[in-house]
Amino acid sequence: MSDIKLASRVTGIRLSPSTAAAQKVRDLQAGGRRIFNLTVGEPDFDTPAPIKAAAIAAMEGGDTKYTPVNGTIALREAIRHDFKTRLNIECALNEICVGGGAKQVLFVALMATVEAGDEVIVPAPYWVSYPDMVIANGGTPVIVPCAEDVGFKLTPAALEAAITPRTKWVILNSPSNPTGAAYTAGELQALGEVLLRHPHVLVMCDEIYDRIWFADFAPCSILGVVPALKEQALVVNGVSKSYAMTGWRIGYATGPQALIDAINKLQSQMSSCPSSISQAAAAHALTADQGDVARTVEVYRQRRDRAHALISAIPGLTCRLPDGAFYLYPGCAGLIGKKTPDGKVIANDLDFSLYLLEAASVASVHGGAYGLEPYFRISTATSMEVIEGACAAIARACAQLT
Repeated sequence: MSDIKLASRVTGIRLSPSTAAAQKVRDLQAGGRRIFNLTVGEPDFDTPAPIKAAAIAAMEGGDTKYTPVNGTIALREAIRHDFKTRLNIECALNEICVGGGAKQVLFVALMATVEAGDEVIVPAPYWVSYPDMVIANGGTPVIVPCAEDVGFKLTPAALEAAITPRTKWVILNSPSNPTGAAYTAGELQALGEVLLRHPHVLVMCDEIYDRIWFADFAPCSILGVVPALKEQALVVNGVSKSYAMTGWRIGYATGPQALIDAINKLQSQMSSCPSSISQAAAAHALTADQGDVARTVEVYRQRRDRAHALISAIPGLTCRLPDGAFYLYPGCAGLIGKKTPDGKVIANDLDFSLYLLEAASVASVHGGAYGLEPYFRISTATSMEVIEGACAAIARACAQLT
């Protein structure tokens, strides 16, 4: 056994529950078992051909060297234009950073600002990585439950109650992973008014799914709605989800210049810069015709509607209709306390998710991983055939509970 003593920033955090669930699926599949895999938060589409062509052109043109730490001018210009035209966010080129995926940008922003004793407000349900990112950087996650009756969204009263002199950040994820809930302009305005009363509190806006949008109101960002938050808001996005570019690893953000400079300083010591080829592809994605995005969003909408209808028809399950992203977060409270055919009691949503895997060969992620029970997350970033087969299997398994 190794004598290496690992740092507390590693031993104090978990492996991502969604990553662990996906690995369990791969292990079962390697053993020959057919699994309806609804765990994966990754588009099942290929990167559009014009984006790949832009990458090839960059390579053939010799665009294979280091870039500025904060990204190429072409990419930052594309990001600035997108923020302005879609979300009414004004920013200068030196107020934009580019990293190896939105996840890296989020992590480095916390690294640049959070110290021991600092608190970060994390509304639940939350993306599984938020609390562990905070812990890894020495901070304390303050979990604020946001129940289904408030749309799984943080309210101004709950935000106000959670703020203390030690609060450094509040994280807003819209549309949300795992619920698909998105904030309206009015809701963001009300949250912004609270934040303006507490200028020591920063707001981290994770908007990675904001092009996969189904709601009958327009996509919006708190910085576009409340421009007075310019010195308090970091707006993070990327190309992974909307353009099926998860492997290209390009994320970006705009925020106060001092914070952007700090993120860039850290990145200069970590990875120097993101891939030049990926940056060229991302610049093309943001500036070219958006028809491929519109077509995939329509497919996601059809899958959402079908999955929602099938899940909602299962006795014991309930499900809110998501505003965006490609997840559903069904409630399973009506099945807690029931028994499986072999007599085991379903005590919580983890038991339920394990039961679905064992009895229905359906892989999901339990709600406890996202900080709010009793729910489970399923991904619709898969074919209609898989969605329909999985929902039928879930229905059969639920019918066997007594």
